Amino acid sequence: MKALVFGGPGQRSWDTVDDPGIQDPTDVIVKVETTTICGTDLHILKGDVPAVTEGRILGHEAVGTVVETGAAVSSLKQGDRVLVPAITSCGRCGPCKAGMAAHCEAVGGIGWIFGHLIDGVQAEYARVPFAETSVHLVPEGVSDQQVLFLADILPTGYEIGVQNGGVVPGDTIAVVGAGPVGLAAMMTAAIAGAGRIIAVDTAESRLKHAQKSFGATHTVIGGENAEAEILEITGGAGVDVAMEAVGIPATFDLCTRIVRPGGRVANIGVHGAPTTLHLEDLWIKNITITTGLVSGSTVPTLLKLARDGRIEAEKLGTHHFALADIEEAYDVFGAAGEHDALKVVIQA
Repeated sequence: MKALVFGGPGQRSWDTVDDPGIQDPTDVIVKVETTTICGTDLHILKGDVPAVTEGRILGHEAVGTVVETGAAVSSLKQGDRVLVPAITSCGRCGPCKAGMAAHCEAVGGIGWIFGHLIDGVQAEYARVPFAETSVHLVPEGVSDQQVLFLADILPTGYEIGVQNGGVVPGDTIAVVGAGPVGLAAMMTAAIAGAGRIIAVDTAESRLKHAQKSFGATHTVIGGENAEAEILEITGGAGVDVAMEAVGIPATFDLCTRIVRPGGRVANIGVHGAPTTLHLEDLWIKNITITTGLVSGSTVPTLLKLARDGRIEAEKLGTHHFALADIEEAYDVFGAAGEHDALKVVIQA
């Protein structure tokens, strides 16, 4: 088969590799029909994730069809159309039973294994471990693009942003970073009943997307005036929930400054450098700070919302490519600002 293979930092190739096979009785083999690229894949290519070794097939989000099942698989069959999410769950260990598949013990304590610790889904076929407790059947009448982004960024925005942030109806929230995962947080915060959603970003094009399609009620250009503008919008009170969706010290620090006393800071961004936690200012504010890796426990709920037209995750897919053109898709996604790209949709 053909697959996108990591060749070391800065190296990727669309290569011919061996077809995957059943290794464990709980496996299935999926024919990949639609996949995408994540910012994490770009981090891997930069050499930021040393656990990813040369020769690894990348990718951790896909929609496809089951073509083979392991001996222990009884609830899935050939021909089933499934969403393959970023997180693999054995369903039996303590973390999985507690709804925290992000730390599934059966796969080494980190549920994200596709394109990381095992071969991923940017390929014509993929092996899916613990399939019965990991994949989700796609509802009838729902397109691949409607559910593709439920594999990772929608549940990330919802679980790590909205749920961890404790968003309740009427809340005023700020999402700092209007990239794909920030937009996903806005979209799901609107479903949760947030009254005012303030999108913050340095790129005006992303702010336009946020206000036009993803539920933002206000937009603020990031930078030295952002804090004052947000406080003006909130009448000086600050926001109920501040979500960090960039992953750099400056944006996390902004979130801690704009949150009201008793409010919540939900960190979604992936941080590659230390940041200063100003406890000399924060100790008296009674705020809560949360972090997390998505577990995917909300995917069944999000699938129902997609089925019923309550969320339109397909709006995140701004650029489309054939699977054979995945290297071009990487070029576009890697220079998203130049192309006004949010997410790419890659179809076989």
